[in-house]
Amino acid sequence: MLENILFGISTAIAESGAASTAASTTATEGAEAAQMSPVAALLQLVVPMALMIAVFYFMLIRPQRKKDKKVKEMLNALKKGDRVTTIGGIYGTIMNIKDETITLAVGQSGDKPTEMTVARWAIRGVEEVSVENDGEILA
Repeated sequence: MLENILFGISTAIAESGAASTAASTTATEGAEAAQMSPVAALLQLVVPMALMIAVFYFMLIRPQRKKDKKVKEMLNALKKGDRVTTIGGIYGTIMNIKDETITLAVGQSGDKPTEMTVARWAIRGVEEVSVENDGEILA
């Protein structure tokens, strides 16, 4: 019985030695395979980075630039009499435009319109359809 135990231990040691020899042989083959040309290694790094940059450009940067261009065109095309909305949600009619400030008529106080001066960049959009009952006084 003791011989069986010793035989089992020696067999296990021999198998683990053979496995480690096979593993070292596999490791040297893997190291040889891992040694690729410098061009291939460079491509392996550069191609994924270039793809990520392209995705960011087409998904984030390009649409934002288009949106900014439209907003800039809208702000440059403002003229007296346009009905606009500010970024604060105030509706008004442009009374006067200076360099970077716009004077809006936002309501009626008696027979004189209530004026409000805002920055040009604070205009969110130009209303295509005029709001009816603009001069109606709410009770």
